[in-house]
Amino acid sequence: MGGCFSKPKPVELKIEVVLPEKERAKEELSASAKSSPRAYPGNGTARHFHSEERLTTAHPYPSAQDYLEAAVCHFKDLENGQMREVELGWGKVLLVKEAGEFHALGHKCPHYGAPLVKGVLSRGRVRCPWHGACFNISTGDLEDFPGLDSLPKFQVKVEKEKVYVRASKQALQLQRRTKVMTKCISPSLGHSGSTNVLIVGAGAAGLVCAETLRQEGFSDRIVLCTLDRHLPYDRPKLSKSLDAQPEQLTLRPKEFFRAYGIEVLTEAQVVTVDVKNKKAVFKDGFKLEYSKLLLAPGSSPKTLSCKGKEVENVFTIRTPEDANRVVRLARGRNAVVVGAGFLGMEVAAYLSEKAHSVSVVELEETPFRRFLGERVGRTLMKMFENYRVKFYMQTEVSELRAQEGKLKEVVLKSSKVVRADVCVVGIGAVPATGFLKQSGISLDNRGFIPVNKMMQTSVPGVFAAGDAVTFPLAWRNNRRVNIPHWQMAHAQGRVAAQNMLAQEAEIGTVPYLWTAMFGKSLRYAGYGEGFDDVIIQGDLEELKFVAFYTKGDEVIAVASMNYDPIVSKVAEVLASGRAIRKREVETGDMSWLTGKGS
Repeated sequence: MGGCFSKPKPVELKIEVVLPEKERAKEELSASAKSSPRAYPGNGTARHFHSEERLTTAHPYPSAQDYLEAAVCHFKDLENGQMREVELGWGKVLLVKEAGEFHALGHKCPHYGAPLVKGVLSRGRVRCPWHGACFNISTGDLEDFPGLDSLPKFQVKVEKEKVYVRASKQALQLQRRTKVMTKCISPSLGHSGSTNVLIVGAGAAGLVCAETLRQEGFSDRIVLCTLDRHLPYDRPKLSKSLDAQPEQLTLRPKEFFRAYGIEVLTEAQVVTVDVKNKKAVFKDGFKLEYSKLLLAPGSSPKTLSCKGKEVENVFTIRTPEDANRVVRLARGRNAVVVGAGFLGMEVAAYLSEKAHSVSVVELEETPFRRFLGERVGRTLMKMFENYRVKFYMQTEVSELRAQEGKLKEVVLKSSKVVRADVCVVGIGAVPATGFLKQSGISLDNRGFIPVNKMMQTSVPGVFAAGDAVTFPLAWRNNRRVNIPHWQMAHAQGRVAAQNMLAQEAEIGTVPYLWTAMFGKSLRYAGYGEGFDDVIIQGDLEELKFVAFYTKGDEVIAVASMNYDPIVSKVAEVLASGRAIRKREVETGDMSWLTGKGS
């Protein structure tokens, strides 16, 4: 296993691998995709397809002189279940030994560049210590998300007791591999009014669905439409680094979509879906027939309904433009954030270095209370207060006051008046499913789209994924849940694509999410809704802890700071189908975690 646990004293958990501060700072900054720095030109019309332009991609593995081969260690240097980073001239390789066999792979997670040697090896795959992506050690293939790319896989041979690795220089430098994909063989020319697959929404679910179809050999037409002006981008970054430009956030370059014939309609809004005639109608009157449909519209942020809600410089953060404007307006001025959930707290942390003052307004008594519990919430609140962030808790906004139309003051129900030049509202979201109300596709009373484990809606041939769905969570007794997180959207997009191709796949991933504030990361795995106790090991004050969320006798979620790779380890144990009992985490003896996840 990557990070070994030394034998702990009771109720104090020790773990050898702690990411140096340097590495952690890198984690927050690294771009999730090294795409070419070109934004998609807004072409003004929603129906500009670019399908006639085709790219030829270079052959991935060129001639013999582009390969390196070297002995990297003695065959007895690694025990079964161990990983090691080894140098190979042009880059590092992750060497893994499992069941007596050696495997060599890229050493960095393609998502944000985490060192996989510090991750968790179990059941023939390695799980990233930062955000939980999983890679098959025999193939390098991505098996659980987040991220889009797989790892390069290198040749290994054992000769005269030495382990040799052979790798292409290009793969060593890239450290990522895009799975082989089919190109589109039925471009839209001449029949742009119909498509085989229509995907509504170009977040993680929509993009992964399109890519999976191409990876699985689907060569018919795919149209991906989005309300955004941009090609699919890394939305979780918006609130963590508000200065990021659209081209730094892009998940795939424009050339990628052209090469694989995935047509993206930007600024395209579907207003109705006619399931009987399999037709989507767009706001500008354009109609598109489909044979399979994926609904991944995401959610719309809730807005304030108080007096003065129409004043200028009050934002919800939905696009890079929103985020960039907030930073510009906040520099050296007073910022107020309404809502102490993930988005609000990430924004407050980012603005604390830029603004003159940052105030957070929240109904609960501590930030993240429902999600992380009282003690962890209070600890994080203290960290924010150390960075001069002021909290107004157990109150809400009663009025926004303007001067010449622009925000000047935020008035609270407690009658406190807070100076404000810019206000960011992060009070939750509602599913963006209004356009489906008359469609005949079932929605629940909150507007979510219920799907089964195969991501199928109530209408055959219509699938749904991402923030707008509720689905049965396998390892919580198929409880119907909504999990509006990045990793889950990826996983659901993949399952939807597999079932469009009649592969009978089911969603089974363990939810995994993270938040980043002041260069520190909090990781979380599981589904903690309804927890009745929190068991904390480590030191909250030092921000070096792990919190286990329990319900009755069972651990249902875990959160940690500065304790890698424990959240990935717990996720791996839960993914293997094994329940974790409360008594196992109460003692502080983590020997159950040091097994191989079996």
